[in-house]
Amino acid sequence: MTPDLAVHPLAERFDRLTPDLVYAAAEVDGRVCTGRFVILNSYENRVYQLDCEDGRAVVGKFYRPGRWSVDALEDEHDFLFALDDADVPVVLPLELDDDGATIGTLTGEAEGVHYAIFPRVRARVPDEFDDAQLRELGRLLAELHDVGEDETAAHRPTLDVDTYARANLETLLKSGHLPPEIEAHYRVTVDALCDRIEPMLADVPTHRIHGDCHPANLLWDRDGPIFLDFDDMLEGPAVQDVWMLTPSADAEGARQRAVLLDAYREVRDFPAEWLRLVEPLRALRYIHYATWIARRWHDPTFRRTFGHFGSLRYWQDQVLDLREQIARIDAA
Repeated sequence: MTPDLAVHPLAERFDRLTPDLVYAAAEVDGRVCTGRFVILNSYENRVYQLDCEDGRAVVGKFYRPGRWSVDALEDEHDFLFALDDADVPVVLPLELDDDGATIGTLTGEAEGVHYAIFPRVRARVPDEFDDAQLRELGRLLAELHDVGEDETAAHRPTLDVDTYARANLETLLKSGHLPPEIEAHYRVTVDALCDRIEPMLADVPTHRIHGDCHPANLLWDRDGPIFLDFDDMLEGPAVQDVWMLTPSADAEGARQRAVLLDAYREVRDFPAEWLRLVEPLRALRYIHYATWIARRWHDPTFRRTFGHFGSLRYWQDQVLDLREQIARIDAA
Protein backbone atom coordinates (compact mmCIF):
# COMPACT_ATOMS: atom_id res chain seq x y z
CA MET A 1 0.00 0.00 0.00
CA THR A 2 1.26 3.49 -0.81
CA PRO A 3 1.79 6.25 1.74
CA ASP A 4 -1.45 7.88 0.49
CA LEU A 5 -3.61 5.27 2.21
CA ALA A 6 -7.02 6.21 3.55
CA VAL A 7 -7.84 8.74 0.83
CA HIS A 8 -11.58 8.90 1.23
CA PRO A 9 -13.73 9.10 -1.95
CA LEU A 10 -15.01 12.50 -0.79
CA ALA A 11 -11.54 13.95 -0.13
CA GLU A 12 -11.40 15.67 -3.53
CA ARG A 13 -14.78 17.27 -2.89
CA PHE A 14 -13.43 18.64 0.39
CA ASP A 15 -10.89 20.58 -1.66
CA ARG A 16 -13.75 22.02 -3.73
CA LEU A 17 -15.23 23.80 -0.71
CA THR A 18 -15.70 27.28 -2.16
CA PRO A 19 -16.75 30.51 -0.41
CA ASP A 20 -20.16 30.33 -2.09
CA LEU A 21 -20.83 26.92 -0.56
CA VAL A 22 -19.64 28.12 2.85
CA TYR A 23 -21.88 31.21 2.70
CA ALA A 24 -24.89 29.18 1.58
CA ALA A 25 -24.43 26.81 4.53
CA ALA A 26 -24.25 29.68 7.01
CA GLU A 27 -27.08 31.80 5.60
CA VAL A 28 -30.04 30.19 7.33
CA ASP A 29 -32.64 31.61 9.71
CA GLY A 30 -32.43 34.99 7.97
CA ARG A 31 -28.68 35.27 8.42
CA VAL A 32 -26.80 37.09 5.64
CA CYS A 33 -23.01 37.02 5.32
CA THR A 34 -21.11 40.17 4.36
CA GLY A 35 -18.43 38.35 2.38
CA ARG A 36 -15.77 38.97 5.03
CA PHE A 37 -14.34 35.81 6.52
CA VAL A 38 -11.30 34.48 8.36
CA ILE A 39 -9.90 30.98 7.98
CA LEU A 40 -9.40 29.58 11.48
CA ASN A 41 -6.60 27.22 12.38
CA SER A 42 -7.60 23.58 12.00
CA TYR A 43 -5.73 20.71 10.39
CA GLU A 44 -8.56 18.20 10.60
CA ASN A 45 -11.53 20.23 9.39
CA ARG A 46 -12.19 23.42 7.46
CA VAL A 47 -13.25 26.17 9.86
CA TYR A 48 -14.27 29.71 8.91
CA GLN A 49 -15.32 32.76 10.90
CA LEU A 50 -17.97 34.58 8.86
CA ASP A 51 -19.12 38.16 9.46
CA CYS A 52 -22.85 38.77 9.17
CA GLU A 53 -24.77 41.90 8.20
CA ASP A 54 -26.39 42.15 11.64
CA GLY A 55 -22.95 42.78 13.15
CA ARG A 56 -22.56 39.32 14.60
CA ALA A 57 -20.31 36.53 13.37
CA VAL A 58 -20.63 32.77 13.12
CA VAL A 59 -18.13 29.95 12.79
CA GLY A 60 -18.73 27.36 10.09
CA LYS A 61 -17.16 23.97 10.77
CA PHE A 62 -16.95 21.64 7.78
CA TYR A 63 -15.99 18.14 8.86
CA ARG A 64 -13.34 16.12 7.05
CA PRO A 65 -15.11 13.59 4.81
CA GLY A 66 -15.08 9.98 5.91
CA ARG A 67 -14.09 10.57 9.50
CA TRP A 68 -17.45 10.80 11.27
CA SER A 69 -20.89 9.65 10.23
CA VAL A 70 -23.94 11.83 10.87
CA ASP A 71 -24.74 9.53 13.81
CA ALA A 72 -21.28 10.12 15.29
CA LEU A 73 -21.63 13.88 14.85
CA GLU A 74 -25.02 13.72 16.55
CA ASP A 75 -23.31 11.97 19.49
CA GLU A 76 -21.06 15.03 19.77
CA HIS A 77 -23.92 17.53 19.54
CA ASP A 78 -26.09 15.55 21.98
CA PHE A 79 -23.24 15.75 24.49
CA LEU A 80 -22.94 19.51 23.96
CA PHE A 81 -26.64 20.10 24.61
CA ALA A 82 -26.54 17.87 27.69
CA LEU A 83 -23.55 19.82 29.02
CA ASP A 84 -25.30 23.11 28.42
CA ASP A 85 -28.36 21.82 30.30
CA ALA A 86 -26.03 21.08 33.23
CA ASP A 87 -24.52 24.59 33.06
CA VAL A 88 -21.15 23.36 31.85
CA PRO A 89 -19.89 26.18 29.58
CA VAL A 90 -19.77 25.04 25.96
CA VAL A 91 -20.65 26.56 22.58
CA LEU A 92 -23.84 25.10 21.09
CA PRO A 93 -24.34 24.51 17.36
CA LEU A 94 -27.05 26.61 15.74
CA GLU A 95 -30.21 25.08 14.32
CA LEU A 96 -30.16 24.77 10.54
CA ASP A 97 -33.84 24.11 9.83
CA ASP A 98 -37.30 24.15 11.38
CA ASP A 99 -36.82 20.60 12.67
CA GLY A 100 -33.93 21.68 14.89
CA ALA A 101 -31.21 19.83 12.99
CA THR A 102 -27.70 21.04 13.80
CA ILE A 103 -25.82 19.01 11.17
CA GLY A 104 -26.05 19.80 7.48
CA THR A 105 -24.66 18.08 4.40
CA LEU A 106 -23.47 19.98 1.35
CA THR A 107 -24.70 19.37 -2.16
CA GLY A 108 -23.11 20.34 -5.45
CA GLU A 109 -19.37 20.09 -6.01
CA ALA A 110 -18.70 19.38 -2.32
CA GLU A 111 -21.61 16.97 -2.01
CA GLY A 112 -21.48 14.78 1.07
CA VAL A 113 -19.40 17.09 3.28
CA HIS A 114 -21.08 17.50 6.70
CA TYR A 115 -21.03 20.80 8.55
CA ALA A 116 -22.28 22.70 11.59
CA ILE A 117 -22.59 26.42 12.34
CA PHE A 118 -21.67 27.89 15.73
CA PRO A 119 -21.94 31.42 17.15
CA ARG A 120 -18.61 33.19 17.50
CA VAL A 121 -17.49 33.56 21.11
CA ARG A 122 -15.46 36.59 22.17
CA ALA A 123 -12.86 35.27 24.60
CA ARG A 124 -9.15 34.59 24.86
CA VAL A 125 -6.99 31.49 24.87
CA PRO A 126 -5.06 31.42 28.19
CA ASP A 127 -1.28 31.22 27.96
CA GLU A 128 -1.12 29.21 31.19
CA PHE A 129 -3.31 28.51 34.20
CA ASP A 130 -2.87 29.92 37.67
CA ASP A 131 -4.05 27.89 40.66
CA ALA A 132 -7.42 29.65 40.86
CA GLN A 133 -8.07 28.78 37.22
CA LEU A 134 -6.98 25.19 37.78
CA ARG A 135 -9.45 24.86 40.64
CA GLU A 136 -12.26 26.27 38.51
CA LEU A 137 -11.34 23.91 35.69
CA GLY A 138 -11.26 20.98 38.10
CA ARG A 139 -14.83 21.56 39.27
CA LEU A 140 -16.13 22.11 35.74
CA LEU A 141 -14.31 19.06 34.38
CA ALA A 142 -15.91 16.94 37.11
CA GLU A 143 -19.33 18.28 36.12
CA LEU A 144 -18.51 17.51 32.48
CA HIS A 145 -17.69 13.92 33.44
CA ASP A 146 -20.86 13.66 35.52
CA VAL A 147 -22.82 14.44 32.36
CA GLY A 148 -20.60 12.09 30.40
CA GLU A 149 -21.73 9.18 32.55
CA ASP A 150 -25.42 9.81 31.92
CA GLU A 151 -25.48 8.45 28.36
CA THR A 152 -23.19 6.62 25.96
CA ALA A 153 -21.75 7.70 22.62
CA ALA A 154 -22.76 4.64 20.64
CA HIS A 155 -21.15 5.79 17.39
CA ARG A 156 -17.85 6.96 18.87
CA PRO A 157 -14.78 4.82 19.65
CA THR A 158 -13.49 3.88 23.08
CA LEU A 159 -10.01 4.97 24.06
CA ASP A 160 -8.21 1.69 24.73
CA VAL A 161 -5.19 -0.29 23.61
CA ASP A 162 -7.01 -1.81 20.64
CA THR A 163 -8.16 1.50 19.15
CA TYR A 164 -5.19 3.73 20.00
CA ALA A 165 -2.32 1.25 19.65
CA ARG A 166 -2.99 -2.06 17.91
CA ALA A 167 -5.26 -0.74 15.16
CA ASN A 168 -2.97 2.25 14.63
CA LEU A 169 0.09 0.03 14.47
CA GLU A 170 -1.56 -2.08 11.78
CA THR A 171 -2.34 1.07 9.81
CA LEU A 172 1.23 2.34 10.08
CA LEU A 173 2.75 -0.98 9.05
CA LYS A 174 0.61 -0.95 5.89
CA SER A 175 1.13 2.71 5.16
CA GLY A 176 4.61 2.66 3.66
CA HIS A 177 5.71 5.48 5.96
CA LEU A 178 7.90 3.37 8.26
CA PRO A 179 11.44 2.94 6.88
CA PRO A 180 12.31 -0.79 6.66
CA GLU A 181 15.27 -0.44 9.02
CA ILE A 182 13.06 0.89 11.84
CA GLU A 183 9.84 -1.05 11.26
CA ALA A 184 10.66 -4.03 13.48
CA HIS A 185 11.90 -1.79 16.31
CA TYR A 186 8.70 0.26 16.21
CA ARG A 187 6.45 -2.82 16.13
CA VAL A 188 8.22 -4.48 19.04
CA THR A 189 8.13 -1.27 21.09
CA VAL A 190 4.38 -0.76 20.52
CA ASP A 191 3.71 -4.41 21.37
CA ALA A 192 5.65 -4.01 24.61
CA LEU A 193 3.59 -0.94 25.49
CA CYS A 194 0.35 -2.77 24.76
CA ASP A 195 1.38 -5.61 27.08
CA ARG A 196 1.93 -3.14 29.90
CA ILE A 197 -0.99 -0.78 29.34
CA GLU A 198 -3.83 -3.18 28.65
CA PRO A 199 -4.03 -4.64 32.18
CA MET A 200 -3.69 -1.15 33.67
CA LEU A 201 -6.83 -0.01 31.83
CA ALA A 202 -8.81 -3.18 32.41
CA ASP A 203 -10.76 -2.12 35.51
CA VAL A 204 -10.90 1.64 34.92
CA PRO A 205 -14.40 2.90 34.03
CA THR A 206 -14.98 4.75 30.78
CA HIS A 207 -17.63 7.26 29.78
CA ARG A 208 -18.03 10.21 27.44
CA ILE A 209 -15.09 12.60 27.76
CA HIS A 210 -13.85 15.59 25.80
CA GLY A 211 -10.98 13.49 24.45
CA ASP A 212 -8.75 16.34 23.29
CA CYS A 213 -8.95 18.63 26.30
CA HIS A 214 -5.70 20.56 25.91
CA PRO A 215 -5.48 24.25 26.86
CA ALA A 216 -5.86 25.44 23.26
CA ASN A 217 -9.36 23.93 23.25
CA LEU A 218 -10.44 26.34 25.97
CA LEU A 219 -11.49 29.95 25.81
CA TRP A 220 -11.63 32.24 28.81
CA ASP A 221 -14.07 35.14 29.14
CA ARG A 222 -15.13 37.30 32.08
CA ASP A 223 -17.28 34.45 33.43
CA GLY A 224 -14.58 31.77 33.25
CA PRO A 225 -13.57 28.94 30.91
CA ILE A 226 -15.52 27.64 27.91
CA PHE A 227 -14.84 24.14 26.57
CA LEU A 228 -14.41 24.05 22.78
CA ASP A 229 -13.98 21.57 19.94
CA PHE A 230 -15.50 18.25 20.95
CA ASP A 231 -14.54 16.78 17.57
CA ASP A 232 -12.48 14.05 19.29
CA MET A 233 -15.16 13.24 21.88
CA LEU A 234 -15.17 9.53 22.69
CA GLU A 235 -15.65 7.03 25.50
CA GLY A 236 -12.59 6.95 27.72
CA PRO A 237 -11.17 7.20 31.24
CA ALA A 238 -11.57 10.51 33.07
CA VAL A 239 -7.82 10.87 33.53
CA GLN A 240 -7.38 11.47 29.78
CA ASP A 241 -8.97 14.92 30.09
CA VAL A 242 -7.08 15.58 33.34
CA TRP A 243 -3.59 14.98 32.00
CA MET A 244 -4.25 16.86 28.75
CA LEU A 245 -5.27 19.96 30.71
CA THR A 246 -2.09 19.64 32.81
CA PRO A 247 0.24 17.81 30.42
CA SER A 248 3.69 18.48 31.84
CA ALA A 249 5.53 15.34 32.97
CA ASP A 250 7.68 17.21 35.49
CA ALA A 251 7.12 18.09 39.14
CA GLU A 252 5.20 21.25 38.24
CA GLY A 253 2.84 19.22 36.06
CA ALA A 254 2.20 16.84 38.95
CA ARG A 255 1.54 19.80 41.24
CA GLN A 256 -0.92 21.34 38.77
CA ARG A 257 -2.78 18.04 38.47
CA ALA A 258 -2.99 17.87 42.26
CA VAL A 259 -4.51 21.37 42.42
CA LEU A 260 -6.99 20.57 39.67
CA LEU A 261 -7.97 17.25 41.23
CA ASP A 262 -8.48 18.73 44.70
CA ALA A 263 -11.26 20.82 43.17
CA TYR A 264 -12.47 17.96 40.94
CA ARG A 265 -13.02 15.81 44.03
CA GLU A 266 -15.34 18.44 45.48
CA VAL A 267 -17.79 17.30 42.77
CA ARG A 268 -17.01 13.63 42.07
CA ASP A 269 -14.57 10.92 43.04
CA PHE A 270 -11.20 10.48 41.36
CA PRO A 271 -9.19 7.58 42.82
CA ALA A 272 -5.52 8.42 43.21
CA GLU A 273 -4.49 5.21 41.44
CA TRP A 274 -5.94 6.54 38.17
CA LEU A 275 -2.99 8.91 37.98
CA ARG A 276 -0.75 5.97 37.13
CA LEU A 277 -2.44 6.06 33.71
CA VAL A 278 -1.01 9.47 32.78
CA GLU A 279 2.15 8.13 31.15
CA PRO A 280 0.45 5.12 29.50
CA LEU A 281 -2.16 7.43 27.97
CA ARG A 282 0.56 9.82 26.84
CA ALA A 283 2.26 6.90 25.07
CA LEU A 284 -1.00 5.91 23.35
CA ARG A 285 -1.38 9.49 22.15
CA TYR A 286 2.09 9.41 20.58
CA ILE A 287 1.05 6.38 18.50
CA HIS A 288 -2.35 7.85 17.68
CA TYR A 289 -0.84 11.17 16.60
CA ALA A 290 1.66 9.57 14.24
CA THR A 291 -1.12 7.50 12.68
CA TRP A 292 -3.28 10.60 12.29
CA ILE A 293 -0.55 12.21 10.19
CA ALA A 294 -0.17 9.04 8.12
CA ARG A 295 -3.90 8.91 7.42
CA ARG A 296 -3.92 12.55 6.28
CA TRP A 297 -0.75 12.45 4.19
CA HIS A 298 -2.72 12.92 0.97
CA ASP A 299 -3.67 16.40 2.24
CA PRO A 300 -1.08 18.98 1.04
CA THR A 301 -1.45 20.87 4.34
CA PHE A 302 -0.08 17.88 6.22
CA ARG A 303 2.82 17.46 3.80
CA ARG A 304 3.79 21.11 4.28
CA THR A 305 3.36 21.08 8.05
CA PHE A 306 4.93 17.72 8.87
CA GLY A 307 7.65 17.60 6.23
CA HIS A 308 9.93 15.57 8.53
CA PHE A 309 7.29 12.82 8.85
CA GLY A 310 8.42 9.52 7.35
CA SER A 311 12.13 10.22 7.66
CA LEU A 312 14.33 7.73 9.47
CA ARG A 313 15.15 10.35 12.10
CA TYR A 314 11.46 10.96 12.78
CA TRP A 315 10.78 7.28 13.47
CA GLN A 316 13.97 6.84 15.47
CA ASP A 317 12.75 9.66 17.71
CA GLN A 318 9.33 8.01 17.93
CA VAL A 319 10.84 4.73 19.07
CA LEU A 320 13.00 6.55 21.61
CA ASP A 321 9.99 8.46 22.98
CA LEU A 322 7.95 5.28 23.32
CA ARG A 323 10.79 3.44 25.05
CA GLU A 324 11.11 6.32 27.49
CA GLN A 325 7.40 5.90 28.20
CA ILE A 326 7.99 2.20 28.89
CA ALA A 327 10.72 3.15 31.34
CA ARG A 328 8.40 5.62 33.10
CA ILE A 329 5.63 3.03 33.30
CA ASP A 330 7.98 0.40 34.69
CA ALA A 331 9.46 2.82 37.19
CA ALA A 332 6.00 3.78 38.46
